[in-house]
Amino acid sequence: MSLRAEAPAATDRLRRFTAAARWVHRGTALLMGICVATAACLYIPQLAVLVGRRELVVRIHECAGLALPVPVLLGLASRAFRRDLGFLNRFGPHDRIWLHAALSRDRRRSSRPAGKFNAGQKIYANWIAGASLVMLGTGLLMWFTHLTPLMWRTSATFVHDWLALTIGIVLAGHIGMALGDPEARRGLRTGTVSRDWAKREHPLWRP
Repeated sequence: MSLRAEAPAATDRLRRFTAAARWVHRGTALLMGICVATAACLYIPQLAVLVGRRELVVRIHECAGLALPVPVLLGLASRAFRRDLGFLNRFGPHDRIWLHAALSRDRRRSSRPAGKFNAGQKIYANWIAGASLVMLGTGLLMWFTHLTPLMWRTSATFVHDWLALTIGIVLAGHIGMALGDPEARRGLRTGTVSRDWAKREHPLWRP
Protein backbone atom coordinates (compact mmCIF):
# COMPACT_ATOMS: atom_id res chain seq x y z
CA MET A 1 0.00 0.00 0.00
CA SER A 2 2.82 2.38 0.89
CA LEU A 3 4.62 1.51 -2.34
CA ARG A 4 1.60 2.53 -4.40
CA ALA A 5 1.33 5.75 -2.42
CA GLU A 6 4.97 6.65 -3.04
CA ALA A 7 5.06 5.75 -6.75
CA PRO A 8 3.42 8.93 -8.07
CA ALA A 9 5.83 11.10 -6.06
CA ALA A 10 8.80 9.58 -7.93
CA THR A 11 7.40 10.87 -11.22
CA ASP A 12 7.43 14.42 -9.83
CA ARG A 13 11.24 14.47 -10.02
CA LEU A 14 13.35 14.92 -13.15
CA ARG A 15 16.94 13.86 -13.59
CA ARG A 16 18.92 17.07 -14.15
CA PHE A 17 22.54 16.17 -13.43
CA THR A 18 24.46 12.90 -13.50
CA ALA A 19 26.89 11.92 -10.75
CA ALA A 20 29.79 12.95 -13.00
CA ALA A 21 28.44 16.48 -13.49
CA ARG A 22 27.80 16.87 -9.77
CA TRP A 23 31.31 15.74 -8.83
CA VAL A 24 32.85 18.06 -11.42
CA HIS A 25 30.94 20.96 -9.86
CA ARG A 26 31.94 19.96 -6.34
CA GLY A 27 35.60 19.45 -7.22
CA THR A 28 35.79 22.73 -9.10
CA ALA A 29 33.98 24.59 -6.31
CA LEU A 30 36.36 23.15 -3.69
CA LEU A 31 39.50 24.09 -5.62
CA MET A 32 38.13 27.53 -6.48
CA GLY A 33 37.23 28.06 -2.83
CA ILE A 34 40.79 27.16 -1.78
CA CYS A 35 42.20 29.56 -4.38
CA VAL A 36 39.99 32.40 -3.17
CA ALA A 37 40.63 31.71 0.53
CA THR A 38 44.40 31.49 0.15
CA ALA A 39 44.45 34.59 -2.09
CA ALA A 40 42.59 36.49 0.63
CA CYS A 41 45.18 35.35 3.18
CA LEU A 42 47.96 36.56 0.91
CA TYR A 43 46.54 39.99 0.06
CA ILE A 44 44.54 41.09 3.10
CA PRO A 45 46.99 42.15 5.83
CA GLN A 46 44.70 41.25 8.74
CA LEU A 47 44.23 37.70 7.43
CA ALA A 48 47.91 37.36 6.58
CA VAL A 49 48.85 38.19 10.17
CA LEU A 50 46.16 35.89 11.56
CA VAL A 51 47.10 32.87 9.42
CA GLY A 52 50.85 33.37 9.09
CA ARG A 53 52.99 30.72 7.33
CA ARG A 54 52.93 32.67 4.08
CA GLU A 55 55.15 30.20 2.24
CA LEU A 56 52.74 27.33 2.96
CA VAL A 57 49.75 29.42 1.91
CA VAL A 58 51.51 30.28 -1.36
CA ARG A 59 52.17 26.59 -2.07
CA ILE A 60 48.56 25.63 -1.35
CA HIS A 61 47.36 28.45 -3.61
CA GLU A 62 49.64 27.32 -6.43
CA CYS A 63 48.67 23.65 -6.15
CA ALA A 64 44.95 24.43 -6.07
CA GLY A 65 45.31 26.73 -9.08
CA LEU A 66 47.19 24.12 -11.10
CA ALA A 67 44.60 21.48 -10.19
CA LEU A 68 41.61 23.69 -11.06
CA PRO A 69 41.13 22.32 -14.61
CA VAL A 70 41.41 18.69 -13.47
CA PRO A 71 37.74 18.07 -12.49
CA VAL A 72 36.53 19.37 -15.86
CA LEU A 73 39.13 17.33 -17.76
CA LEU A 74 38.09 14.19 -15.89
CA GLY A 75 34.43 15.00 -16.47
CA LEU A 76 34.98 14.95 -20.23
CA ALA A 77 34.95 11.17 -19.99
CA SER A 78 31.18 11.44 -19.31
CA ARG A 79 28.97 11.77 -22.38
CA ALA A 80 26.26 13.49 -20.31
CA PHE A 81 28.76 16.07 -19.04
CA ARG A 82 29.98 16.76 -22.58
CA ARG A 83 26.35 17.26 -23.60
CA ASP A 84 25.89 19.78 -20.78
CA LEU A 85 28.96 21.67 -21.97
CA GLY A 86 27.38 21.81 -25.41
CA PHE A 87 24.23 23.34 -23.93
CA LEU A 88 26.30 25.90 -22.01
CA ASN A 89 28.20 26.94 -25.14
CA ARG A 90 25.15 27.24 -27.37
CA PHE A 91 23.23 30.54 -27.37
CA GLY A 92 19.88 30.88 -29.12
CA PRO A 93 17.22 33.56 -29.70
CA HIS A 94 15.47 32.60 -26.46
CA ASP A 95 18.64 33.51 -24.52
CA ARG A 96 18.47 37.08 -25.82
CA ILE A 97 14.84 37.24 -24.69
CA TRP A 98 15.82 35.93 -21.25
CA LEU A 99 18.60 38.51 -20.91
CA HIS A 100 16.36 41.36 -22.00
CA ALA A 101 13.73 40.34 -19.44
CA ALA A 102 16.36 39.96 -16.71
CA LEU A 103 17.95 43.33 -17.42
CA SER A 104 14.56 45.02 -17.53
CA ARG A 105 13.69 43.36 -14.18
CA ASP A 106 10.63 41.69 -15.70
CA ARG A 107 9.51 39.31 -12.96
CA ARG A 108 7.13 37.33 -15.15
CA ARG A 109 8.57 33.84 -15.55
CA SER A 110 6.81 33.45 -18.88
CA SER A 111 9.01 36.22 -20.28
CA ARG A 112 12.22 34.33 -19.45
CA PRO A 113 12.38 31.28 -21.72
CA ALA A 114 15.27 28.93 -20.96
CA GLY A 115 16.44 25.49 -21.92
CA LYS A 116 18.40 23.30 -19.51
CA PHE A 117 20.51 26.36 -18.67
CA ASN A 118 19.36 29.96 -18.80
CA ALA A 119 21.33 32.76 -20.43
CA GLY A 120 22.73 33.96 -17.11
CA GLN A 121 24.12 30.52 -16.30
CA LYS A 122 25.66 30.26 -19.77
CA ILE A 123 27.37 33.63 -19.48
CA TYR A 124 28.66 32.83 -16.00
CA ALA A 125 29.99 29.40 -17.02
CA ASN A 126 31.80 30.74 -20.06
CA TRP A 127 33.17 33.77 -18.23
CA ILE A 128 34.47 31.80 -15.25
CA ALA A 129 36.06 29.21 -17.55
CA GLY A 130 37.86 31.93 -19.51
CA ALA A 131 38.86 33.79 -16.36
CA SER A 132 40.24 30.58 -14.82
CA LEU A 133 42.42 29.98 -17.89
CA VAL A 134 43.74 33.55 -17.72
CA MET A 135 44.46 33.12 -14.02
CA LEU A 136 46.30 29.86 -14.74
CA GLY A 137 48.37 31.47 -17.50
CA THR A 138 49.29 34.56 -15.52
CA GLY A 139 50.00 32.44 -12.46
CA LEU A 140 52.48 30.33 -14.44
CA LEU A 141 54.20 33.49 -15.70
CA MET A 142 54.53 34.67 -12.10
CA TRP A 143 55.75 31.25 -10.95
CA PHE A 144 58.50 30.69 -13.52
CA THR A 145 60.24 33.99 -12.84
CA HIS A 146 63.54 32.90 -14.41
CA LEU A 147 61.93 32.12 -17.77
CA THR A 148 60.08 35.37 -18.49
CA PRO A 149 61.11 39.05 -18.81
CA LEU A 150 60.38 41.43 -15.95
CA MET A 151 57.74 43.30 -17.99
CA TRP A 152 55.83 40.06 -18.60
CA ARG A 153 55.87 39.19 -14.91
CA THR A 154 54.76 42.69 -13.92
CA SER A 155 51.90 42.64 -16.40
CA ALA A 156 50.91 39.12 -15.35
CA THR A 157 50.85 40.15 -11.69
CA PHE A 158 48.63 43.15 -12.47
CA VAL A 159 46.15 41.06 -14.48
CA HIS A 160 46.21 38.20 -11.95
CA ASP A 161 45.51 40.45 -8.97
CA TRP A 162 42.68 42.46 -10.50
CA LEU A 163 41.06 39.48 -12.18
CA ALA A 164 41.19 37.64 -8.83
CA LEU A 165 39.22 40.49 -7.25
CA THR A 166 36.69 40.36 -10.09
CA ILE A 167 36.33 36.58 -9.74
CA GLY A 168 35.69 36.98 -6.02
CA ILE A 169 32.87 39.45 -6.70
CA VAL A 170 31.33 37.28 -9.43
CA LEU A 171 31.54 34.16 -7.24
CA ALA A 172 29.80 36.03 -4.42
CA GLY A 173 26.97 36.86 -6.83
CA HIS A 174 26.85 33.24 -8.03
CA ILE A 175 26.59 31.95 -4.47
CA GLY A 176 23.96 34.56 -3.65
CA MET A 177 21.84 33.43 -6.60
CA ALA A 178 22.22 29.81 -5.53
CA LEU A 179 21.16 30.60 -1.97
CA GLY A 180 17.99 32.15 -3.36
CA ASP A 181 17.01 28.97 -5.25
CA PRO A 182 16.84 25.92 -2.94
CA GLU A 183 15.55 23.65 -5.72
CA ALA A 184 18.52 24.46 -7.96
CA ARG A 185 20.86 23.58 -5.07
CA ARG A 186 18.98 20.36 -4.53
CA GLY A 187 19.46 19.54 -8.21
CA LEU A 188 23.23 19.86 -7.80
CA ARG A 189 23.17 17.89 -4.55
CA THR A 190 20.90 15.00 -5.55
CA GLY A 191 20.78 15.24 -9.34
CA THR A 192 17.00 15.68 -9.52
CA VAL A 193 14.58 18.62 -9.53
CA SER A 194 10.84 18.92 -9.31
CA ARG A 195 8.77 19.02 -12.49
CA ASP A 196 7.08 22.22 -11.33
CA TRP A 197 10.44 23.96 -10.88
CA ALA A 198 11.68 22.77 -14.27
CA LYS A 199 8.49 23.95 -15.97
CA ARG A 200 8.68 27.34 -14.24
CA GLU A 201 12.42 28.07 -14.55
CA HIS A 202 13.40 26.10 -17.67
CA PRO A 203 10.27 25.70 -19.80
CA LEU A 204 12.20 24.86 -22.98
CA TRP A 205 14.18 22.04 -21.34
CA ARG A 206 13.26 18.58 -22.61
CA PRO A 207 14.88 15.93 -20.35
